[in-house]
Amino acid sequence: MLFIVPIAVIAMIVKKISPLIALLAGTLLAAVFALIFQPDLVLAVSGMKEWSFEAGYKGIMNAITVKTTVNPISDNPKIVEELAGLFEGKGMESMLGTIWLIICAMVFGGVMDAIGALSRISKSLLNLFSSVFGLFFSTVASCIAINFTASDQYLALVVPGKMYEKAYREKGLAPENLSRTLEDSGTVTSVLIPWNTCGAYHSGTLGVSVLDYAIYAMFSWLSPIMTLIFAAFSIKIKQLVTKTPTLDTIGEE
Repeated sequence: MLFIVPIAVIAMIVKKISPLIALLAGTLLAAVFALIFQPDLVLAVSGMKEWSFEAGYKGIMNAITVKTTVNPISDNPKIVEELAGLFEGKGMESMLGTIWLIICAMVFGGVMDAIGALSRISKSLLNLFSSVFGLFFSTVASCIAINFTASDQYLALVVPGKMYEKAYREKGLAPENLSRTLEDSGTVTSVLIPWNTCGAYHSGTLGVSVLDYAIYAMFSWLSPIMTLIFAAFSIKIKQLVTKTPTLDTIGEE
């Protein structure tokens, strides 16, 4: 019966239901099933001696929010030690450090954008090069630089996107080139920076330091390199298509 909870959550994911609704429904469903099928564990987590409404409520809230531990019962001390980690949960409290870091990064990035510092960085890089390859290189460098300085993936996409849109058009390059370059350098590299919102989230969720998993995230650090290689050899570089004037369009003008 307990497998109904994860199956229900997976079904909501498949149905593409909003993540907040799916997670909330999964949490509430798990709480109900715990009260029905595992009341002894709920009582143990609550820290109270007798079952009551207060004990049930406290047990569920403790399991969701704070660190909880249930001591496994066994005559073998080795088994107890090995199972102790499986019966330990940290709740939402364990994510607070990551949440504070993400909030600080977003505020810092917003301030950097508001004072024009991010635009200044992009403009400086844009003025360094005049060739098509230089334009791609400037875009990649801007995205990575803003990921480092603003600590937010969203700003690393929006700011260079606005700054380089005209430059790509003047070079006769289709907007798809800019979009792809932003994705290859702004989106995927954010997880490689420990103080970036994405890096902090991944590290907190996986329980692995960014520096430890970065070397294995080959897609993240290979994407900007491949983008520059493609730009250097003009591979898959889409040109801007201009409509040829016709008698109908001339007449309309």
